[in-house]
Amino acid sequence: MTVKKPSKPWRVTVIGPDVEATSSFTSEAKTYEFVRATLGADSPATSAKVEYWEDGLWRWYETVTADEIRAAQAATKK
Repeated sequence: MTVKKPSKPWRVTVIGPDVEATSSFTSEAKTYEFVRATLGADSPATSAKVEYWEDGLWRWYETVTADEIRAAQAATKK
């Protein structure tokens, strides 16, 4: 049995004290644009788990924390 590749092979699960939501994306660039926006300055979310589709399975790619995103955003504003 062959599993068909999804049309959006990247997905993000956003996690926080009162939130857990999953969104799918067509590219890595769009995925990280969403991660930066979601974990930015005023977000209640604490982390985002990034996965990609490979060989018929969702594979963990990385977990990004809100602290990492906020530090990177602060560094680019200087």
